[in-house]
Amino acid sequence: MLLDGKVALITGASRGIGRAIALSLSAAGAAVAVNYAGNDAAAEAVRSEIIKNGGRAIIIKADVSDAAAVDAMIEKVIAEYGTIDILINNAGITKDTIVARMKQQDWTAVINTNLSGVFNCCKPAAKLMMKKRAGKIVNMASVVGLTGNIGQANYAAAKAGVIGFTKSLARELAARGITVNAVAPGFISTDMTAVLSDKARENILNGIPLKKMGSPEDVADAVLFLVSGRADYITGQVINVDGGMVM
Repeated sequence: MLLDGKVALITGASRGIGRAIALSLSAAGAAVAVNYAGNDAAAEAVRSEIIKNGGRAIIIKADVSDAAAVDAMIEKVIAEYGTIDILINNAGITKDTIVARMKQQDWTAVINTNLSGVFNCCKPAAKLMMKKRAGKIVNMASVVGLTGNIGQANYAAAKAGVIGFTKSLARELAARGITVNAVAPGFISTDMTAVLSDKARENILNGIPLKKMGSPEDVADAVLFLVSGRADYITGQVINVDGGMVM
């Protein structure tokens, strides 16, 4: 299998895209650490499904915006599995409203989780990977980080920051054999998009050449490719999984 013997840490993996990535990497042979922030039952369900399918998984509750909590999480993964070969920074939140109405705490919360959280996880993981001179990091961006979006200035700024951070870190770690890439999902069928009105959904689909929303598995497939040996010569890239929307 593509990831036999590898250890993968996926943040925000209790539902949606993160869950799909955890299941995908496990099915490809990786031992998985499922990070989550709040939903114990959902995280346990992911762990149970992986184990039922013959994989290895642990769950770790930690807020990625808290650097000390992230350091403790990394230590737990190492204690259980001995190393980390793959890091997927997927944890994210939204607090949408136009800038004129956006509260300071809503700006700060989104930046702290969606951007600073990526830094908090990459720093200790990169140190570990540098010693081994090997590793794969994939950061979850968004097409919104490329195009902007009304009512999502905080989210768009964070995701644009993730793209710039990804390219910078890719340059820093390339000499050590570590690849760093970003995946930018478009409109994916998850809990976050389920609240859209029929009219909003119709407007979105009209802007997507493939005329359909993506699935979490579509994103997971791109991530699986990037963390496999088949993508060893790809780094510093942003892969849009968006049905052609940004095109």
